[in-house]
Amino acid sequence: MAKYSTGGSSGSGDGDACELCGAETDALREANVAGAQLLVCRDCAPHDDAAKTESRTGGGQDAGGSDDDQEIDRTRRAVQNTAKANDVWDGDSSHWEEEGTDYDDDPLPYLVSGYGEALTEARQEAGLQREELGEEMGIDESTLLAIEQGRATQAGVPGSVVEALEERLDVELSEQ
Repeated sequence: MAKYSTGGSSGSGDGDACELCGAETDALREANVAGAQLLVCRDCAPHDDAAKTESRTGGGQDAGGSDDDQEIDRTRRAVQNTAKANDVWDGDSSHWEEEGTDYDDDPLPYLVSGYGEALTEARQEAGLQREELGEEMGIDESTLLAIEQGRATQAGVPGSVVEALEERLDVELSEQ
């Protein structure tokens, strides 16, 4: 039966028993387990919260840590390194923003659910191809396609384009 304590007398008389599992041993070490300072055996050492924190931050692997824990930490570090290396996260948005786009002057309104399908349906009911509508309104066909596919935010579509489409096709794309 496991004996839990907060570092006081373990009650075993001779003081050479693990305070977590009760195993008799001469090789006890101090460990912080769930906020309690305990004397633990080698088998219980991986439960030391301080050792777990060190292995997560790369400050040294706990000799008793399981292979699964080490693999999870290695995977986590690999994902973090990949994210750091990806140029999307470097704060430079020039590779995906259109030149001259000013989101403060022409913000995209909140769009209704299913706005892409609604635009496609309204355009088809009007008997227009994407290319024809784009030419008529001075909008790139790729911009219309992005809106119809539900990618208006990612494509950086200005709010004025959405408003013009709503007016021209008598369709509700944004929340008023």
